Amino acid sequence: MWDRSRQVAVQAILDTALRLFSEQGYERTTIAQIARESGISQRSLFRYFGTKEDLVCGDQQGLGELLKRVVQEQPAEVSAWDALRAGFEAVLAEGNTTGQALELSRLIFDTPSLRSRYVEKRLRWQAELLPIITERLEAGSGPDAELHARAIIATVFACVDTATELWVRSDGRLAPGDLYDRCLAAVRGRD
Repeated sequence: MWDRSRQVAVQAILDTALRLFSEQGYERTTIAQIARESGISQRSLFRYFGTKEDLVCGDQQGLGELLKRVVQEQPAEVSAWDALRAGFEAVLAEGNTTGQALELSRLIFDTPSLRSRYVEKRLRWQAELLPIITERLEAGSGPDAELHARAIIATVFACVDTATELWVRSDGRLAPGDLYDRCLAAVRGRD
């Protein structure tokens, strides 16, 4: 019951924050405004979200752990490319509705401070995935396994970010999964 109450409170805060960000911009919206319009104290808001950026970027640590876990759980015969895709599918399925994800992504891409934090956390995710992907590749790549792992991870993240940005720019009309597949095919020479 407490978990459900927490989810309802988080959703109400997020809805309020998104409305305010949309009306007056991210930089001009304060935590005090969000808390007041959500009907809670700033202290309570900080129990749910550590920072204003967390309202937009979400629980990046939790999402990173989900990504790692899903990639690790893929059977050995699954390629590194497909293991990473499965991980990103799990991350996309977590949390927000499609409309909220679109609005949050738009805010991230359009707000320099949020974009910077987004890139910082993505780089951390890449570093955390490196040993997992390297181990997956060691049998077939030998001493170049880490080099191959770094290249694959960087390529996948670039394709995910490109697909997400194209999805945002299309106002959600294009499917992110299809865009990702097209980006990856272009990079891998499989048009």
